[in-house]
Amino acid sequence: MPDESKTDDVEKLLAEEKAVEERKKRLIAELLKQREAALKDFDDRLAKLGHHAPTGKTKRNHHGKQAAPTAQAAKGKA
Repeated sequence: MPDESKTDDVEKLLAEEKAVEERKKRLIAELLKQREAALKDFDDRLAKLGHHAPTGKTKRNHHGKQAAPTAQAAKGKA
């Protein structure tokens, strides 16, 4: 009979874990909706002030543009 109690405990644990994961997903979805609403509200406020976001937004990085790789001349003496 101890095997049945172990099986029940495992099933109970798995059910609790599944419930926690579902709650986690719901909370994340709710936070993303709140974030989207806040961003939209902020963008609306900026638009009222006359600011318009650039349409061709590019990512900036701290690396300079690299030159195309070139073939190095032979360094040996002839």
